[in-house]
Amino acid sequence: MFRILVVEDDARVAALLRQGLQESGYDVLVAFDGEMGLKLFRGQGADLVVSDVVLPGMGGFDMCKEIRKADSRVPVIMLTALGTTDDKLEGFDAGADDYMVKPFDFRELNARISALLKRRSAVVEEKPQVLSCADLEVNTATKTVTRGGVPVRLTPKEYNLLVFMLENKDRVVSRPDIADKVWHTHFDTGTNFIDVYINYLRKKIDRDFDLKLIHTRTGLGFILTDKP
Repeated sequence: MFRILVVEDDARVAALLRQGLQESGYDVLVAFDGEMGLKLFRGQGADLVVSDVVLPGMGGFDMCKEIRKADSRVPVIMLTALGTTDDKLEGFDAGADDYMVKPFDFRELNARISALLKRRSAVVEEKPQVLSCADLEVNTATKTVTRGGVPVRLTPKEYNLLVFMLENKDRVVSRPDIADKVWHTHFDTGTNFIDVYINYLRKKIDRDFDLKLIHTRTGLGFILTDKP
């Protein structure tokens, strides 16, 4: 039985989540603030975390960062009334895997939880330790990135996006593909967070080099290639 940690300061919402998740066959822990959530996670563990963003004391984003330090693989879903692109970017930068805006349909939340748990449980195929394109190299064992021999510092989401694009080198990847494979979520056409992250990568990977590797294919998506 998978254990899910719910961190939600609204007692009514927390009770509804607990009931719905228990009826879906999950073992559920509930915390009402970030400090309690982190304490439960460290003490009892969880296979997945569902957390509000605005919490008393330690906020959801800060708690997510601390959970990431303890376990980089546990999926985290943020639930919040804050639905702007900047809010989502902050959540993803904190290490969140998915982001749902209140009010939400519990059936959709349940489906996303199921998908994230299946991905975590799936056997990961062995991949090459070094991915490259021209003078860009990523060592997936050490999670280091260099361009022209110069180290490049990336956030976790920037790194995951770059690895995905390198794994699909010379192929166009669409925004829905990126949302599914990198963020494990559905692409929301009302936000542009994927374009924002592509621009982040361009600044760090391409800006100081004559040969540009990341290109936009209008109406299709993006491609990482050293070919003209």
